[in-house]
Amino acid sequence: MLSEMTDSTRLALSIRRHALRMVHGARASHIGSCLSIADIVAVLYNDFLRIDPAQPAWPDRDRFILSKGHAAAIVYAVLAERGFFDVALLDHYCEDGSVLTGHVSHHVPGVELSTGSLGHGLSVGCGIALAGKRAGLRYRVVVQLSDGELDEGSNWEPILFAPQHALDNLVAIVDYNKIQSFGSVESILDLAPLAEKWRAFRWAVREIDGHDHADIARALREVPLETGKPTCVIAHTVKGKGVKFMEGQLAWHYRSPNAAELAEALAELEDGR
Repeated sequence: MLSEMTDSTRLALSIRRHALRMVHGARASHIGSCLSIADIVAVLYNDFLRIDPAQPAWPDRDRFILSKGHAAAIVYAVLAERGFFDVALLDHYCEDGSVLTGHVSHHVPGVELSTGSLGHGLSVGCGIALAGKRAGLRYRVVVQLSDGELDEGSNWEPILFAPQHALDNLVAIVDYNKIQSFGSVESILDLAPLAEKWRAFRWAVREIDGHDHADIARALREVPLETGKPTCVIAHTVKGKGVKFMEGQLAWHYRSPNAAELAEALAELEDGR
């Protein structure tokens, strides 16, 4: 099975392993949130984003903002794999004094914005996209949101703002795994019908399987979906994807795997399942 993998699926497998080891070693949280976006992040960094690890501040680079900043481990993992810093640094995730903090930090090469308090990444993304348009630069801005994050009213201001300013260089990706910190999205603050809401706010919308690399890549290749409109990609995902005993389980929003659970998870990933 491993021989049949694409570059992006190999990258997704690698960053899942890194994230599991990191969260276990630090006794940290949010492994479920990391695993649900591993495939999206892998396709972005393998196939879509125009970046140069040797020039993290390249003016014409594409910008990726992790608005759901608690999924820091998976982004640090992909940045290390892409060469922004030494993979060995991942061993120091969440240590006292480490640059690899539990929520993404802009002090890490390749990270555009420190996030953690939810509901702010899209506003900043709008500003960066608007600045790029006014400066005549070609870069795209991708903002990774969580579904539970959309409970924050601060998101709906940039959702209104972006189409008003024709920000077709802006992509919002929603990690729609249907589970937030204290329960199901449906039971806490139901977002349905989510696609229709974004369309009503004048975004071009595409719904995809957030674990199907071909589906993810196809949607990204077509950005902007409509000229003059920002793009929203609603990625239907599974919290904890890739590790069967974590999949769809609220507990893994906060729990850290113990040694036995880590070994089981890594063994499952080693089998390529």
